[in-house]
Amino acid sequence: MQESDTATRIVLAAEELFAEQGFIETTMRQITARADVNLAAVNYHYGSKNGLIEAVAQRFLEPLCEQLEQRLAEREIDGHQFPSVEELLEILMRALLVVKEVNPHALSLFMRLLDLAYAPGQDGLRAFLLDGYGDRFRPLIELVRRNAAPVEEDEFFWRMHFLLGAMIFTLSNYATLSAFSGQEAEASADIERTLHRMIPVIGAGFQARGESTWFCKV
Repeated sequence: MQESDTATRIVLAAEELFAEQGFIETTMRQITARADVNLAAVNYHYGSKNGLIEAVAQRFLEPLCEQLEQRLAEREIDGHQFPSVEELLEILMRALLVVKEVNPHALSLFMRLLDLAYAPGQDGLRAFLLDGYGDRFRPLIELVRRNAAPVEEDEFFWRMHFLLGAMIFTLSNYATLSAFSGQEAEASADIERTLHRMIPVIGAGFQARGESTWFCKV
C-alpha cells in the first residue's frame, strides 16, 4: 500500500476516535489498531500524537475558514451596511453546518478542539491555532466587535469567550441536553435548530451595554 494511503488511514482512524472519545482519552494504541498500522507509521507521517491532532484539526478548520471567507465576501458584495451581530453569528453557524455535511465529525471535533485548547499544558496547540488560523478568523471577530455594543477591550474579550463557552457546552453535550429536554437527539435538523436558538441569546449578550454589577446585601 502506498504511504499516502497509510497516512490517510491513520488520520481517518484518529478523526473517528477523537470525535467519539476526545483527544486526551484516545490512545495511540487505539489509533494504530483501527488504522491497522504500527506506531512507527504514525510517527513517520505525523511525528507524534500532537502532530496527528493538528492534522485532524486542519481537515475541518481549512474548509471552515474557506466557508467563512466566502460568506463574508458575498455579504460585503451584496450589502451596503455592516451586518448585524446576529447575521454574523448566522454566518458562523451556517459555515459550521456546511462543513459538517462534508465531514460528519466536524462539529464534535471543533468543540473538542476548543475545549482542549483551554486546558493547561496546551501551549503548543494554542500556538498552532493562533498562528495558523488567527488571521483567518480575525475579520469575523472584528466585524462582531464593530457591531456589538461599545465596551472596553477586556469586556469584549470575555464576551467572545462566553460565546465559545456556550457553543462548546451545548454542542459537546448535545445528546445529554436533548435527553434532559425529553427529546431524542436527531442529528442535522435538531442541531441546526439548536444553533439557531443560540443566536438571539448570544447576540443579546454582545449588545448589552457595559459591565453588570451585582450588589450583595448581608
